[in-house]
Amino acid sequence: MADTSSSTNASPPAKRDLSGDAITGIFQSQHAAAIAKRDGFDYDQRITLLENLRDTINHRQPEIVAALAKDFRKPESEVLLTEIFPVLQEIAHTKKHLKSWMRPLRAPATLGVLGTRASVQSQPRGVCLIIAPWNYPFNLALGPLVSALAAGNRAIIKPSEMTPATSALIASIVDEVFQLDQVTVLEGDSKVAEQLLALPFDHIFFTGSPKVGSIVMAAAAKTLASVTLELGGKSPTIVGPTAKLDKSVRNIVWGKFANVGQTCIAPDHVFVHRDIAPEFNQAMQAEIDRVYGASPEARKANKDYARVVNDRHTQRIIGLIDDAKAKGAQIIGGEIDASENFIGPSLLTNTTLEMDVSSEELFGPILPIIEYDDIDQVIARINANPKPLAIYIFEQDQDLADRIVARTSSGSVCINITMLQFLHPNLPFGGVNNSGLGAAHGIHGFRAFSHERAVLQNRWSILHWLFPPYTGTVKRLIALVVRVLG
Repeated sequence: MADTSSSTNASPPAKRDLSGDAITGIFQSQHAAAIAKRDGFDYDQRITLLENLRDTINHRQPEIVAALAKDFRKPESEVLLTEIFPVLQEIAHTKKHLKSWMRPLRAPATLGVLGTRASVQSQPRGVCLIIAPWNYPFNLALGPLVSALAAGNRAIIKPSEMTPATSALIASIVDEVFQLDQVTVLEGDSKVAEQLLALPFDHIFFTGSPKVGSIVMAAAAKTLASVTLELGGKSPTIVGPTAKLDKSVRNIVWGKFANVGQTCIAPDHVFVHRDIAPEFNQAMQAEIDRVYGASPEARKANKDYARVVNDRHTQRIIGLIDDAKAKGAQIIGGEIDASENFIGPSLLTNTTLEMDVSSEELFGPILPIIEYDDIDQVIARINANPKPLAIYIFEQDQDLADRIVARTSSGSVCINITMLQFLHPNLPFGGVNNSGLGAAHGIHGFRAFSHERAVLQNRWSILHWLFPPYTGTVKRLIALVVRVLG
């Protein structure tokens, strides 16, 4: 059981040598271990590794909260709910179902392959690279790791350099739980990512922007690595004419302004039916006041409201607001203190397609509100843009909601709620085309990190009756097979 031994040293690890030779050496040690045991960790080892990770996360929860507060003042409650809970739930769900996931699936024989026995066996891909983003740095580094371990793989995690306190803590936790040839963390900037992407990993799991996702996919193509790309995009929200406003605004405010909008599945913009638009706008402002404070001073002092991650992103968001205002948009809220990377909840009305907010992924606390009369125009506008990661629909008319679902494409759809699809362990989480490739969570994450291997065994097949030489009798048998079984 040497594969599951773990260190008891919980002190922060020393920064690793990030030279090309050192990174290659770490990869080669994991690769050699994966080759030596192609079937990966056995069931007991996988469970032990997951339990050790769970116990360490639970033990070090205060440190996780403190690290995220240091990086961008993420509130403790948001850390517990959106960073720690998803990982712990993923571990618990995996433990409950792993034995059945690992069991070979019988593939029943058809008449054409009569006399054979077949199964599909889930085999570890080998050595996997997990590139995690900065917006949910703990969750989106260790959540995919749970799936990688469940499938029996070894992994290298590259966390974001934009959240250094959290990245260092992830490295410390991984060093405490795993051996170097099982899982390791390599901190660093884009140069480290480039060095890693040049290595022949068996699978790459990337979470980030579509722009960088295309770079990752191009790099993976050079070594023919399989990929899971969890990307983003402009996720639209539709508020229909019979929507319940209290439920709608409660969920939209939470979905948009949690983590100050720095969420890949956050509502990006809202289409609201013109008949209810004035009431909707008032209800949104009232809900923002209730949740985050009724004045700029109260919102800035609110400990439940995080900060933009850094100066560069703060200036990017300010630029989007300034561009919209210069082109005629009206803003409700939107107080700014750039010295603290603070941007208050901002509602934009009277936006036009010429504004940058209409084409760029916002990834911040600004929410354009767009009035509409005809749902077909909304559907056409959604379909004219790249496929989003999520679509949110608030409407009591089920036929109308079903119509929107049927005529659009997205990674996921939620009706009368936002963001909960990420926490559903039995749903595949992922995008489509511009918003992603592949799926994560639960059995879908297990499959992403597994190779589904076909195993076929001959018992009493008569296929050899159809082998050459193609005599008259053989030709007649082949013709019979084609006619009867084809």
